[in-house]
Amino acid sequence: MSGWLPLHLTTPVASHVFGGRAIVERLGRDDLPPGRVAETWEVSDVDGMASVVVAGPLTGRSLRDVVTTWPDEVLGPGRRDGAFPFLTKTIDAHGTLPVHLHADDATAQRLEGTPTGKTEAWHVLEAAPGATALCGTHPGVDTDTLRTALLDGDFDAVLRRLPVRAGETIYVPGGTLHSFGPDTLVHEIEQTSDVVQHAMPWHMEDGSPVPPAQQRANVEALLAQWDPAPRPEFRPGLAVDVDDGVSRVVLTAGPYFALDRWRVARRATIGVRSATVLTNVGAPVCLRVGQHAESLGRGRSVLLPAALGSLTVDGPADLLAGHRADLEHDVWAPLLAAGHGAGAIGRLGPGPEVPRLEA
Repeated sequence: MSGWLPLHLTTPVASHVFGGRAIVERLGRDDLPPGRVAETWEVSDVDGMASVVVAGPLTGRSLRDVVTTWPDEVLGPGRRDGAFPFLTKTIDAHGTLPVHLHADDATAQRLEGTPTGKTEAWHVLEAAPGATALCGTHPGVDTDTLRTALLDGDFDAVLRRLPVRAGETIYVPGGTLHSFGPDTLVHEIEQTSDVVQHAMPWHMEDGSPVPPAQQRANVEALLAQWDPAPRPEFRPGLAVDVDDGVSRVVLTAGPYFALDRWRVARRATIGVRSATVLTNVGAPVCLRVGQHAESLGRGRSVLLPAALGSLTVDGPADLLAGHRADLEHDVWAPLLAAGHGAGAIGRLGPGPEVPRLEA
């Protein structure tokens, strides 16, 4: 196919019990169903929650179909993932999420029968004063101690509680126990997977009780996938002044995905080297590809195929850009040139050691 433009997709919705109406009321999404909206899956290739193209010549085709038919044009030259490689969500933690974890790749392959696990990152859009998250276990917690605390619901005895502030981001490796909320609005980027194990005596879909025997079995399954090592921290990201009135903040970057926040006063050109999910967290903006122009509403997302090469944004704009980065070219080089140290860059997410600039 020639003449690629931004792809507009359906947004599957999860109405889990912890959700509210913040995505509608505070992000301005007027196309969502009534009742609880816990998660909007902005661009998803997860079976059962897959996005479908809703405009243009590819209308009605699933994201999986588009990716496998035109992998070079959508994902980038030479990329053959067989599925779209990452998932983006907006999560309204009006209530508190269950304490849960997602397996890492090796554990998911061994115990879940899936090709990948689910490492993720959360970028905090809004948080009430005093909001906190649970993420990772305290040093020295062993399996028996963790089992007892999870069954007793004594989470602070074993889990790290971290302050949550708008504008910060945390990278959460697979195998890390976590939860956040209440009153927290998050943009999440993660591997394309829905593997999960949780420890709660209630179902997250509707709040109905989990029988005690089933909860004990769930906790045992969780313990088999738990990684005691990660102790992630929320970080503010690293900024690059791209142009006068144009700032790119690299929020997180690792082997599975990267996430940037672009703030544009008047106009900016954003390079598109690989498939990029652009999510508008500011006022409606105008996107331009050549002579084509279209509006992206507040709270909406669009998929930018790699074949675009670049996209022009008319500001003022506040946009999140999720993509799978060439770490050396897309992340390390611009951040080192902007004066950020190798240590700070390395804390954006795991990966090879960041080279240091020669004196």
